[in-house]
Amino acid sequence: MSIDLTKGQRISLDKTGGGALSTVRMGLGWQAAPRKGFLARLTAREIDLDASAVLFAGQEPVDVVFFQHLVSDDGSIRHTGDNVVGGAGQGGDDESIVVDLPRVPVHVDQIVFTVNSFTGQTFAQVQNAFCRLVDESNGQELARYTLTGGGDATAQIMAKLHRSGDGWQMAAIGAAATGRTFKDLIPLIVTHL
Repeated sequence: MSIDLTKGQRISLDKTGGGALSTVRMGLGWQAAPRKGFLARLTAREIDLDASAVLFAGQEPVDVVFFQHLVSDDGSIRHTGDNVVGGAGQGGDDESIVVDLPRVPVHVDQIVFTVNSFTGQTFAQVQNAFCRLVDESNGQELARYTLTGGGDATAQIMAKLHRSGDGWQMAAIGAAATGRTFKDLIPLIVTHL
């Protein structure tokens, strides 16, 4: 059963029947909001949202997985590829980042997922945008965070995975921001660690 996360909510990533998850996928989906008026439709351009995962050791970023660096240096996290037009909306994922939790180096204690509008459109121009966490062993959706409210933000710090004892927890952050890439968000991300 999937949990609809609200800003600041945390969930454990332990399996219902016991044990910990081994591989999770953060999926991102979106659609362009319908544009009204003849001229608006003529001048519309595709919306390119980008999913990134920033790996932290304490307060320091130590690696990143995004459309120009598809696999973490240690191989535990991989991006499945860049989608420059979206379209899945509430259906499937447009971009995915797969995390092999047991392989994540022990010094990495947090993984923060971000979404950026690389083409610069605001989230007011996007609809049905979501971030979700899926158990890769069975395809079960564990949690979903819906990007709502539109507004003039061009980026979102969506959620983070963080070590908790022997396992991992997920926390929905939902912080709106401005920036075309994850690099623009680092100062704000650090405030959520």
